Amino acid sequence: MDQQKAEAFAGRMMGLLNESFLSVLVSIGHRTRLFDAMDGRPAASSADIARTAGLNDRYVREWLGGMVVGRIVEYDPAASTYRLPAEHSAFLTRAAGQNNMACFAQYVALVANVEPDVVDCFKRGGGVPYSKFPEFQSLQGEESAALYDAQLVSTILPFVPGIAARLADGIDIADVGCGAGHAVNVMAKAFPKSRFTGMDFAGDGVAAGRDEAKRMDLTNARFEVCDVAKNVAGSYDLITAFDTVHDQAWPRRLLANIARALRPGGALLMMDIAASSRLEENVAHPLGPLLYSASVLHCMTVSLAQGGEGLGTVWGEQKAQELLREAGFKGIAVRHIEGDPMHAFFVATR
Repeated sequence: MDQQKAEAFAGRMMGLLNESFLSVLVSIGHRTRLFDAMDGRPAASSADIARTAGLNDRYVREWLGGMVVGRIVEYDPAASTYRLPAEHSAFLTRAAGQNNMACFAQYVALVANVEPDVVDCFKRGGGVPYSKFPEFQSLQGEESAALYDAQLVSTILPFVPGIAARLADGIDIADVGCGAGHAVNVMAKAFPKSRFTGMDFAGDGVAAGRDEAKRMDLTNARFEVCDVAKNVAGSYDLITAFDTVHDQAWPRRLLANIARALRPGGALLMMDIAASSRLEENVAHPLGPLLYSASVLHCMTVSLAQGGEGLGTVWGEQKAQELLREAGFKGIAVRHIEGDPMHAFFVATR
C-alpha cells in the first residue's frame, strides 16, 4: 500500500463528508432566505439576523456556526457578529439569478430521501417513480427559471437560425416535458403573435404553468396534460424540449413523435446535459460527480421505474445525436453557452 496515497484519500473523504453536510445547511439557508436576509447588510448578531429573517434565533445561531466553520460567513468573535461577504452572496442569493448555487443544494436533501429505495433497486432492479420526488417539479422550476429569464429569449432561441423573426411574425410552438411551464410563458410574453403549447404528463406542473400564464395575462399560452412519448398532438413550426429527453422512459419514441409533429422547415430545439457519452472523457468534467449522482438518484431510476430505457443524465452528446438521427433528423448542430458547463443545445431539422 502507498501510505501517502492512502492518507491523501482519507483527507479527501473527510472533506467530502464535511462538504456534504454543509450543502444541506446551504440548502436551508436558501429555503429560509437567510442568505437573502444577510445580503448587503453590515455585520450583525445572530439575534438581529434571525429577527430580519423572521426566524428562531437558536436555530439561526447554530446554522451560522456551520456557515462560519464552512468558510461561507465571516465571524467577529470580539463583537459576536456575522457577515456574508459580497463575493459569496454573488453565488448564494436570489438576487444572483442564474449564478445562485444555493438553489441547487436543495436537490441533495431531495435525493437523500429516496436513498433506501435506490439501494433496493440495486438489489432487485427497476426504479424509483416520480411520485417519490414530490418537490422535484417545484425545485426544477425554480432552478431553470433563472436561466430562462436571463437567456432563453436573448441567447437560447437564436440558436435556431432565423427563429426570432418568425416568432415575431407568429408561428406555432410546442414545449414537450414543459414541467412548471415557465419557459412557455417567457416565450409567450416575448412573442405575443405566436402560439405556445406546453405539454407534460405531470398535472401539478401543467397547473403551475396555467396559473402563471393567468397571472401574466397571457392569451397565447396553453397547457395540456399528456404523455408525449405516446403522441405529440398537432403540428408545429418549432418544438422545444428543455432538460427532459434523458429522463424519458421511451426517448426514441418521443423524438420520433417530435419529428412527425414538425411542419416542413420546422426545427427541434433540445436542451440537455453537456457531457460525453464516453466515461473517460467525463473524468475532467467540472460537474461530473454531480451528474452521475443525479442519474443514479433520479434521472436514470425514474425512467427505469416506468420500464423504460434508463438513458441516465450522462447519456452524452454523441448518444443524443445518434438518437436524433435515428428519429429522422438530418441537420443537427450542437451549441453551448460560454460559462455554462451544464447544458448543451441541439438544433435539429428534418
